[in-house]
Amino acid sequence: MDVNADYILIKALEDGVTIIGLTRGKDTKFNHTEKLDKGEILAAQFTENVSAMKIRGNAEIMSKHGKVNSEG
Repeated sequence: MDVNADYILIKALEDGVTIIGLTRGKDTKFNHTEKLDKGEILAAQFTENVSAMKIRGNAEIMSKHGKVNSEG
């Protein structure tokens, strides 16, 4: 894994925000789950195994492309 690869920041705007990492390949599966409370921040990278992330709850997502808020 390249530690200098792009990353995203996810900041929980409420308690109980869930981040789910999804695998790549023929069958998409849950790889990892994290739960954040209000104000907590998770720094995440895509890897050889994780190709997508699903975010449940109100959160601010920041990357080199800008900011976006999830809405539940």
